[in-house]
Amino acid sequence: MNFEIFDNLFKTDSFNWFSTLWFKLETLKSFTYENPLFLYGIVAIPLLFLLRWLLHIAFRDKLDFAFPNKNIKTSWVAWLRFIPDIFMACFIGCILIALARPQKTNEKVEQWTEGIDIMLLLDISESMLIEDFTPNRLEAAKKVAKNFIKGRNHDRIGIVIFSGEAYSLSPLTTDYKLLQAYIEEIKYDLIRKGGTAIGSSLAVGINRLREGTSKSKVIILLSDGDNTAGNIDPMTAAELAHAYNIKVYTIAVGKDGAVPFGKDPFGNTRYLDNALDETTLRKIASIGEGKFYRASSDKALKNIFSIIDKYEKAEIKETRYKDTKDYYEIYLIWGIISFLIWLVLKLSFLSNALED
Repeated sequence: MNFEIFDNLFKTDSFNWFSTLWFKLETLKSFTYENPLFLYGIVAIPLLFLLRWLLHIAFRDKLDFAFPNKNIKTSWVAWLRFIPDIFMACFIGCILIALARPQKTNEKVEQWTEGIDIMLLLDISESMLIEDFTPNRLEAAKKVAKNFIKGRNHDRIGIVIFSGEAYSLSPLTTDYKLLQAYIEEIKYDLIRKGGTAIGSSLAVGINRLREGTSKSKVIILLSDGDNTAGNIDPMTAAELAHAYNIKVYTIAVGKDGAVPFGKDPFGNTRYLDNALDETTLRKIASIGEGKFYRASSDKALKNIFSIIDKYEKAEIKETRYKDTKDYYEIYLIWGIISFLIWLVLKLSFLSNALED
C-alpha cells in the first residue's frame, strides 16, 4: 500500500481520512464524480444481501428436532452473526464510491484587459450653437460624449477642444468622473479666437496619443465645418496620425439648408443657410483608416457614437486554471479496512456458531 496517501490526507484535508465525516450526505453531495454510474450500485447492496439471505434460507441443510416450546429461547447474541455482513456491505459500498472517482475542482480565472487610448476632439466654435440639434449642436455633442465615456472600461480617454485654436482640455486618463466634469464645463467661448482649426486639433490629439503605450490608439473628431484656422494642414495631420498607427473617426454634425440660430431683437427665431462641406472630414477619415459619419439629428449622433463604441472595444484576455483533486483513495482505504475486518470475523465464531 502507498503510505504517501496517508501523509497527503493528513496535510491537506480539513478532517482526517479516518473521520466519519467522509460518509456524511453533505460531504458526498459536495463531490463531482468522474464515473457516477457506480453510485447506483450502492442502492443494490441491501437487495443483494436480502437475496442472499432468502437463498440461504431456502437451500440450507436442515435437521428436524422436536423441542417443547418452553425450551426454545431467543438470545440477542444471535444477532452478532450479521456483523460480518455489515462489514462486507461497507466494503462493497466504499469500493463503489472509489470507482465513481469523487473529486473536487477549484477553477481559477485570471482576466486582464488591454485598454484603448482615445482622444475626443470637440469643435466648440460659434457655429456649434446652431439649434438644429437639441438644444444646439454643442450641447448635443457633449451629451453623447458623456454617455460614450460612461460606457467605457479600462480605456484612457483625453479631450481636445478647438475653434480658431486647439486646446488640450484633459490628458489621457481613466478618471471618468473627472472627464464628465470637464465636458460639463465646456462652453463655446472657452477659446476666443474664431474659426475651425481642424488640423491643429488633430496635431494636439496626436501629440497626446503618441506618448501612450497602448497598442490601439483612436481619435474621434467632431466638427460642423471645414478647416478655416490654424497653421497645420488637416491632411498633413492625418498623414501624421497614420504614421503613428492612430485610427481617426470623423463626424460631421449639422443639417443643410435653413437652420435656426438664436433670436432677433424682436424675439423671433433667426435662420441661416447652412451648407456643410464634408470633403475635409472624409479625407481625414480615409487617411486615418477610420470612418466618416454624417449626423443630422440628435438620434443619428447618438447612434454614431454607439457604432464607434462597438468597433473600439478593449481586448479582454482570459486564462483558466483548473485544479482537480481526487478523493477515491480515502474510500479505497476504508474499503480495504472493512474487507480485512470481514476476513477476521468470517473466521471467527460469529459466522459459524450462531445459526438459529
